[in-house]
Amino acid sequence: MDYIHEILKIATTEPKKAVLTTIIDVEGSAYRKEGAAMLIQEDGETIGVISGGCLENDLQERAKLLLEGESQCIVYDLKSEDDLSWGKGAGCNGVIRILLECIDDRLRKHLSRLHDLLQNGKDVFIVKQLGKNFSVSNYLFFTEDTETFGEWAGAVPKQIDAIAEQEKSGLVWVNELSSYVYVQRFEPKPRLIIFGAGSDAVPLSHFASRTGFSVIVSDWREALCNRWRFPDADQLIIAFPREAATKISFSPRDFVVLLTHQFQQDQELLKLLLQQNPRYIGVIGSKERTKRLLGDQEIPPHVHSPVGLSIGAEGPEEIAISILAELIQLTKLRSPQKVRA
Repeated sequence: MDYIHEILKIATTEPKKAVLTTIIDVEGSAYRKEGAAMLIQEDGETIGVISGGCLENDLQERAKLLLEGESQCIVYDLKSEDDLSWGKGAGCNGVIRILLECIDDRLRKHLSRLHDLLQNGKDVFIVKQLGKNFSVSNYLFFTEDTETFGEWAGAVPKQIDAIAEQEKSGLVWVNELSSYVYVQRFEPKPRLIIFGAGSDAVPLSHFASRTGFSVIVSDWREALCNRWRFPDADQLIIAFPREAATKISFSPRDFVVLLTHQFQQDQELLKLLLQQNPRYIGVIGSKERTKRLLGDQEIPPHVHSPVGLSIGAEGPEEIAISILAELIQLTKLRSPQKVRA
C-alpha cells in the first residue's frame, strides 16, 4: 500500500508537530524503494512504513530531535547479515538514504495543496534540491496543468523540465545546480468502481480500501447497498446501471468491476462502460458469457474476463483477493497519464 494519501490527510489536518521521512535512494535491495514514506508525530505515533521493522525505532528517536530543526539525511547500511547491524540478520543487502523533514507551517501549507490536488484527480511532481549532507535547500511542486508552488530561491534550471518526464522516484544530478535533486511523482488514489453489491462485492470493497483504493459501490437494491455492508466505501450509489453511470465521471485511470450477476444489467453496463473507456473493466463469469454480453464480438484488451488472476479462487474472499491482486499488478505498471512540468 502507498501510504502517502493517509500521511497527507493526517499531516495537514492534525495540529501535532511531525517529521516526514522519505526513502530518497536505494543501492542494492531493500524492503521498500524510493518514494516510500512514513510520518512520525511528536507523540510517537507513525503512519506508513519504511522498512520491515529494522529502522522504524531509530527513526522515531531521530525524529524527536528534529521536531524544530532542519532537514537531514540518514544513511543505513543493511548489507551485513550479523545481528549487530541495521539489517538485524535480515540480509537485505542494500544501502538506504532516508530524508527527514520537520513539517513546519510553510511545508504543511504546501502539503495541504498537494493533498487537495490529488483529491481532485491531478498528478503532482516534486523536485527537492539537496545541499550539503543531502539536506533540503529548495523544493518545488509541479502539476499537470503547469501550476507551481513551494519554496525555491532563484531560477529553476531548464534541466528540471526533462527530469519531470521520468517515472521513477530517486536522485538526479543537475549540472546547473551542481547538486543532486530528489524527484518524486504523486498520483491520485486509484479508483475502483464496483457495480453490484452482492456477497462477493463486500470483501472486495474492504480489501481494496485497505490497500489504497478509493472505492465506489453501486447497486439498485438498497437492502444490499448500504453503510452497514460497505463501511469502508468512499461512496455508495443506489441506482440502476444507466442512472448510476450518469452520476460517475469516469476517467482513463478507473478500474471497474461488474458483479451484478444479472445478464441484462451486465450487458447494459458493459455497453455504457465501453463508451467511457476506463483503464480496466473486469467482468465476473466466463469468456463465453462475456462474449455473449458483447453480442458475440471479440473481447477488447482492457476488458478482463474472467475477472482477476487465475489462482483457483473459490468463495467471495478468495475471488476478491484474485481480483485485487490483478488490480495491484496493473497499478504498478506505468500510469496511463503523466504530469509535465
